[in-house]
Amino acid sequence: MRLDRKTIVMTGAAGGIGQLLCRELAQAGGTLIGVDRLECPSCHETILADLSSKAGLADLTRQFGSRRIDMLVNLAGMQYFGPFDRQDPENIWAGYVVNLVAPATLMRAVLPQMRERGNGQIVNIGSVMGAISYPHFATYSSSKCGLRGLSEALRRELGKSPITITYIAPRAVRTAFNGAEVNHFLEVAGMRADDPAFVARRIAKAIIDRRKEVTLGVPERIFTRLNGLCPRLVDAGLEGTTAKARALFAS
Repeated sequence: MRLDRKTIVMTGAAGGIGQLLCRELAQAGGTLIGVDRLECPSCHETILADLSSKAGLADLTRQFGSRRIDMLVNLAGMQYFGPFDRQDPENIWAGYVVNLVAPATLMRAVLPQMRERGNGQIVNIGSVMGAISYPHFATYSSSKCGLRGLSEALRRELGKSPITITYIAPRAVRTAFNGAEVNHFLEVAGMRADDPAFVARRIAKAIIDRRKEVTLGVPERIFTRLNGLCPRLVDAGLEGTTAKARALFAS
């Protein structure tokens, strides 16, 4: 399957994964419209927008209503790493808006035209942390958990509709999205971060194949299922990692 003559809108298209994913989808025939705060060099067109503001989302909704959109890819995200009680309240609010409210708003904006045409695809890029809630990533984990739930609920609501809802959960990726503290934590905890080009290819394949839900990483898929069945076992399994993270902020 290819994406010839498909118009694809992608949020966060100027980022490390975004640029690579845009190239993959363009090679498959798609026409890419990037939505970001910066120009998106890998896209055919850029829409400059602020996904963290009500006004910015309202403006995007208006623009989406006047053009054909065959696919929406919600990739943009915000991440905070640290003790929850040290997170700035404004950062908490912005994180939930960018990670959950913005995707929900944009999904609502494109669904009517997809229903009218009888075809379309919405892709939500979540995280393994959306299924395994990580300490010191509390707001990020919970917002991605909400995005996963939103994807599942809408998929069930659409039933046998030809509109595809795809949810993809990568694990840590070696991009600038991870700050110095996150990279130090990954090193201390012995956690693996994937190559961004590899992740972009895997995401693109899941999109082109119109998969429903994909989790990257075999151990992560196992822990996701275990967390659903026996969350207290995962509590115990994360104790060592949690202690290492806590030590980073002890001062």
